[in-house]
Amino acid sequence: MVRSMMSHSDLLISFWGHALETAAFTLNRVPSKSFQKTPHKMWTGKHPSMSFMKIWGCKAYVKHQMSTKLEPKSHKCTFVGYPKVTKGYYFYNHKENKVFVARTGVFLERDFLSSKDDRRNIELEEVQQQQDTEPEVERFSQTVEENSTDLETRPLRRSTRECHEPERYGFLVTTHGDVILVDHDEPKTYQEAVSSPDSEKWLEAMRSEMDSMSDNQVWTLVEPPEGIKPIGCKWVFKKKTDMDGNVQTYKGRLVAKGYRQIHGIDYDETFSPVAMFKSIRILLAIAAFHDYEIWQMDVKTAFLNGKLEEDVYMTQPEGFVTPENAGKVCKLQRSIYGLKQASRSWNLRFNDAIKEFGFIRNEDEPCVYKKFSGSIERFRRSSIYFRSEDL
Repeated sequence: MVRSMMSHSDLLISFWGHALETAAFTLNRVPSKSFQKTPHKMWTGKHPSMSFMKIWGCKAYVKHQMSTKLEPKSHKCTFVGYPKVTKGYYFYNHKENKVFVARTGVFLERDFLSSKDDRRNIELEEVQQQQDTEPEVERFSQTVEENSTDLETRPLRRSTRECHEPERYGFLVTTHGDVILVDHDEPKTYQEAVSSPDSEKWLEAMRSEMDSMSDNQVWTLVEPPEGIKPIGCKWVFKKKTDMDGNVQTYKGRLVAKGYRQIHGIDYDETFSPVAMFKSIRILLAIAAFHDYEIWQMDVKTAFLNGKLEEDVYMTQPEGFVTPENAGKVCKLQRSIYGLKQASRSWNLRFNDAIKEFGFIRNEDEPCVYKKFSGSIERFRRSSIYFRSEDL
């Protein structure tokens, strides 16, 4: 299947990996002689959708961000596969010699099927085993013995460079046991936080984070299920300063180690829309032209509002494990920072909540919502959702 795909395209032989992944992606969504159900259906319990699939190796026009108004709005690229954890397609840009991900494109499938100019044939030569291999083995053995003899008699070389500490370590201020603390720096671990001079402030920040977890009912403590390995978690510490550089608040955030999650088991879809800069500029221009009021709101612990559909188990946070619950794990009921599906869960929860107030999602910009009020359907209010980290 891979050989057939490669022979019907003009791509280099180095793209065999993308062809192999696409072949496996396709075979997992079609039935076989052994089973009437597809592997995707047997693994996830859901019927796979085939409407988005395209012909591998066909040309496609993909939009890109223009630096000048006179440049073309799209590049002619080649479709080379499907991403694993997000919706979209892999495209290869011949001019820039890079592979990138894009959600949409104009695929030239009919031109690809009718044209034969871009295709090429791959001839596979069968590798014949050498009949007389003993002389080669003997010569190789002699070479290894000679090299090993030279290594035994050759004296070892030692580096003559002087080792010294880098200059950036000149501002170390104190040492508590085995933990080295740096002035005006955030601790990297829980042990550094409790050993630092600001340990009380860091502990207060961690207690505040745990109170937020408890108020939002983020998890429940359960016995570890058999065969399930929970993901880990860690504390992330940050000092928030004002415009003059003075520390205002100490922030301790509990983050899950989402890189230990397994696709198809404790997460599935991870895609969530992100607001475009031009959408924000358009809304600001409309508000400035009509002299509207602009309200900016922030949702505290936003990700904790997302509801999880998968069963995700996490170890208990360091420093907050009680003796009676030492052997239990956290079964997450809501999303938490660090999970692969955290952004998607929060976006789905926000979409459901904002629609209850009568807002309508924009079809072309999924992060913009509008609401009409008044007898003449005059546009009065609009809301746009975006995360500060996206900016």
